[in-house]
Amino acid sequence: MQIAIDGPASAGKSTIAKLIAKRLKFVYCDTGAMYRTVTLLAKNHQIDYGDVSSIVKLMDEHEIKFINKDDGQVVLLDGHNVSEEIRSEAVTNNVSQVSAIKEVREKLVELQRQLANDTDIVMDGRDIGTTVLPNAEVKIFLIASVEVRAQRRYKENVERGIETSLKTLEQEIAARDYKDSHREISPLQKADDAIEVDTSDMTIEEVVAKVLEIVQANK
Repeated sequence: MQIAIDGPASAGKSTIAKLIAKRLKFVYCDTGAMYRTVTLLAKNHQIDYGDVSSIVKLMDEHEIKFINKDDGQVVLLDGHNVSEEIRSEAVTNNVSQVSAIKEVREKLVELQRQLANDTDIVMDGRDIGTTVLPNAEVKIFLIASVEVRAQRRYKENVERGIETSLKTLEQEIAARDYKDSHREISPLQKADDAIEVDTSDMTIEEVVAKVLEIVQANK
């Protein structure tokens, strides 16, 4: 069974997808982490985020791996755990540009589809239901207001010791929404057969319960 969870930045996709996968004992795949890892690669090698040929070359030269553990997905870059590093502000603010590169998306979508073959999987991102797994049995599109999403990101940053003003986060999330929904390749959009869930006024457990209810109805 394939469960696709899409939505804008900080709508709760990864949190919900991890919990759903754990409850159902499915494999979890955070596709956003893949694009973040490629962005980190470009940053570490001081490559311009729009330099297509150099970024694609880096992808060929370095190994990106994902390991599923009980407490979540671990991202390895050349054998090193970069799960925290890919959440830095520098990566967050530039991943939209890198993920808009056609060649990068083609390489990663192929990897994502390979991961989904012959296994029960929960995959989250921005184009899972529309592009990566168009035949997924369950498609969820999570949304939340910019203000709520900024507050969530602010709380995450405080826990990580990152100082960013709430107003700045609101502006960055709104800008990210625009970039993601207006990119030429696989823009952020709700699949025609996806079920929209507004998480603005819901607890994490309420969202999980709602998604599980949708999954059960489609089994």
